[in-house]
Amino acid sequence: MTATLRFLGTGDAMGVPRVYCDCPVCAEARASGVNRRFRSSVLIDEPETGLVLIDCGPDWGRMMETAGLRFAERMLLTHAHYDHIGGLPEWADACRWQNRRGIVWAPRATIAEVADRFPWLVRSAEFLPADDGFRLGGWNVRVWRVNHGYNGHAHAYRFDHAATGWSWAYCPDAIGLSAEEKAPLAGLDLLVLGTSFYHETIPYERRSVHDVVEALELNRELRPGRMIFTHLSHDIDLTRRYDLPDNVRFAVTGLAVPLGG
Repeated sequence: MTATLRFLGTGDAMGVPRVYCDCPVCAEARASGVNRRFRSSVLIDEPETGLVLIDCGPDWGRMMETAGLRFAERMLLTHAHYDHIGGLPEWADACRWQNRRGIVWAPRATIAEVADRFPWLVRSAEFLPADDGFRLGGWNVRVWRVNHGYNGHAHAYRFDHAATGWSWAYCPDAIGLSAEEKAPLAGLDLLVLGTSFYHETIPYERRSVHDVVEALELNRELRPGRMIFTHLSHDIDLTRRYDLPDNVRFAVTGLAVPLGG
């Protein structure tokens, strides 16, 4: 049985619609909902381990209900910014009510930040350092630090299947990657990359996530089998037709992708 990746949240730090905004994308999100986006999170449905979340933003409860899901006790964290950990108290409460102890893999620095913000979470979950790599079902998993521009740094995860060699990576919050940071993104069958805007025009030193133009340059450089853009702001309109390469698409809420041949 092949593992599956499901996109539960595909939005940037503010989500879509932004409550204060009347732009066409936010208006459409309120009306038909094609552009409605929770904060970024994906779900790995792995035959050996069951459901595994990557990141747990403040939309966790609504996101799970929308997906028809009630719980996932395993999780990976990319970094400790609010849009990626704001749902941890609600998730921990679900652990407590069901008398199930959660398991969270994250870099040591991220674990320390989470513990400082939510010190009581250790009563409901076990936090395991991911820095030296670990095994998740059939996957060998590695994590590394990536440039997050104006917002400091985040982390990306690469998954290599031990039996088939199929590989994919999740990198939702990054910009201006160095050669060392890009190296683990080479030779992938699937790359999930954050792209908040199509072409972001604010000064580069104030930016924190790739735009689509930059991501397409990475697609040409890294040549993954497939590339999916997530972490989308209200600049991306999914009712529009974008001129993307055949191997590239935008994530939509609920999109399910097989993780294998």
